[in-house]
Amino acid sequence: MTLVMIGGIVLLWHADGPGGEVSPATSAPAATTAKPSATSTAGGNASAVQDEADVRPEATRDGLPPTGDYRALAIAAAKGIYTWDSRSSSYSDVYAKVRSWWELLPDGSNPLSVLVREFEGTGVTAGTFTTLADQSARRNGTAESLRCDLELTKVQEYPAPWEGLHVCTVTVQVVDESSNGRSAYAAPVTVMVNCAPAPTAPSGRCAMVAFYATAEKIVY
Repeated sequence: MTLVMIGGIVLLWHADGPGGEVSPATSAPAATTAKPSATSTAGGNASAVQDEADVRPEATRDGLPPTGDYRALAIAAAKGIYTWDSRSSSYSDVYAKVRSWWELLPDGSNPLSVLVREFEGTGVTAGTFTTLADQSARRNGTAESLRCDLELTKVQEYPAPWEGLHVCTVTVQVVDESSNGRSAYAAPVTVMVNCAPAPTAPSGRCAMVAFYATAEKIVY
């Protein structure tokens, strides 16, 4: 069999701690003043993101660079997941943008139900977005550090099940602003990227096939 269920990967990489699903958040995450570190950890050295121009080609595909560089795609996706403006976009607009990046695999291993759960894990639901819009809320994400593949301890222990599948965890510095004030916090997000020579990868570019924002799914 050439494909192994992505859900199996997540189970293997399940973080230590309480099991079970995390209930979708009902508001933006609480603010914290901690800034993500780019120092070495047991999972490898975090690569600091120094030049956004390096990951922002002139042409974009629905906001993501049409690139064969899985690291660039992971950074762009992580930033985009944590960037929106309720003054100019509805919840449907924001969700549709992220949905356009999530490319379904032919074996059905990355269903849209996972996308819904993980997007709500960023602290936004259809219900809360209405309240946020009333407060002119907007969110901006900046990639602070990046670890991919063997830089991640859990990937060293449980390698990706097929060649061309990459796992990157990006630490995003998020700023939430609204008429009620401003808060900043660090948010890790794991992005799974499918590239050649995977037979399911699109020609000439990589594709995001999943991301994980809920705490127990993050790959370290």
